[in-house]
Amino acid sequence: MNQTSTSNQDWNSSLYQEKHAFVWHYGENLLLFLNPQPNERILDLGCGTGQLTAKIAEAGAEVIGIDSSDEMIEQAQQNYPQLQFKLADAKNFQLSQSVDAVFSNATLHWIPEADAVISSINKSLKIDGRFIAEFGGKGNVESIVKALYVALEKIGFDNPSKLNPWYFPSIGEYASKLEKQGFEVTYSQLFYRLSLLQDKDAGLANWIKMFCGAFFKGLSEEEIIQVINDVEKQLKLKLYQEGNWFADYRRIQVKAIKK
Repeated sequence: MNQTSTSNQDWNSSLYQEKHAFVWHYGENLLLFLNPQPNERILDLGCGTGQLTAKIAEAGAEVIGIDSSDEMIEQAQQNYPQLQFKLADAKNFQLSQSVDAVFSNATLHWIPEADAVISSINKSLKIDGRFIAEFGGKGNVESIVKALYVALEKIGFDNPSKLNPWYFPSIGEYASKLEKQGFEVTYSQLFYRLSLLQDKDAGLANWIKMFCGAFFKGLSEEEIIQVINDVEKQLKLKLYQEGNWFADYRRIQVKAIKK
C-alpha cells in the first residue's frame, strides 16, 4: 500500500515491494482513469516504492511522488533515480507550483484526518484540476479486522478496536467531504475485490505483518505469532482457497474536479 501518513505503522519497504506487488498492479488500472498527458504536472500522493509514479512519467507527464515513510522514499529513489520523490505528510504538504492532477492509490485509508488531506489536495491543484484516488472503503478487510479483534481479546485486550489505524468511509461520507471543500465529484464507486495474497500458505501472515503493525505495539514476538495463528484459524474456511490466501478488499474509486 502506498502510504503517506500514519503514526502507528512502520514500513518495511523490502517486504512491501517483494511480497505485496498486487497493491500497485491493481493501481495500474487506476492509471487508465487518470489518463496522464504529456507535459502535465501530476502529484502521486503516497507513492510508496515508486512503481506507479514511474508509470505516470512514462506517459510524458512531469511527476513528483511524496510519502511520509523515509524507507519508502529511499527505496523509490533507488528504484527510479531519474524521478523526483519527496518526504511529506498528506495532511499538510505544500508544492512549489500547482499541479494538473493528484493521483493516489491505496493511501487515504491510512489517514483518518480526511478533511486536512482534502484541503492539502485542493491547495495543490489548479482550477479544474482533477483528483483521482482509490482506497479502502466501508467494509474493507472486514473479516480480517474482526478476526484480529477476537484474537487480541483472547490475549487480554479489552477494546482492540481502539488500535485500528484505518479510515474506511462510505461513498456518501467521502463525497460530502470533497464537496464541502469545493470539489465537484464526477465519479464514485464502491466495489468488492477479493485479492490474492502472495506466498500461498504464508500470504495472510505476511499481509498482517506488513499492514497491521498498529495492532501489535507492545506485544512480544510470541504474542504476535499467537495472534496471527489465531486469525488464520478463524479465516481458513472463508479466505483460504486451493492453497492460497485472499483478502476481502472493498475499494472506493473517486474522481473529483476542483472548482
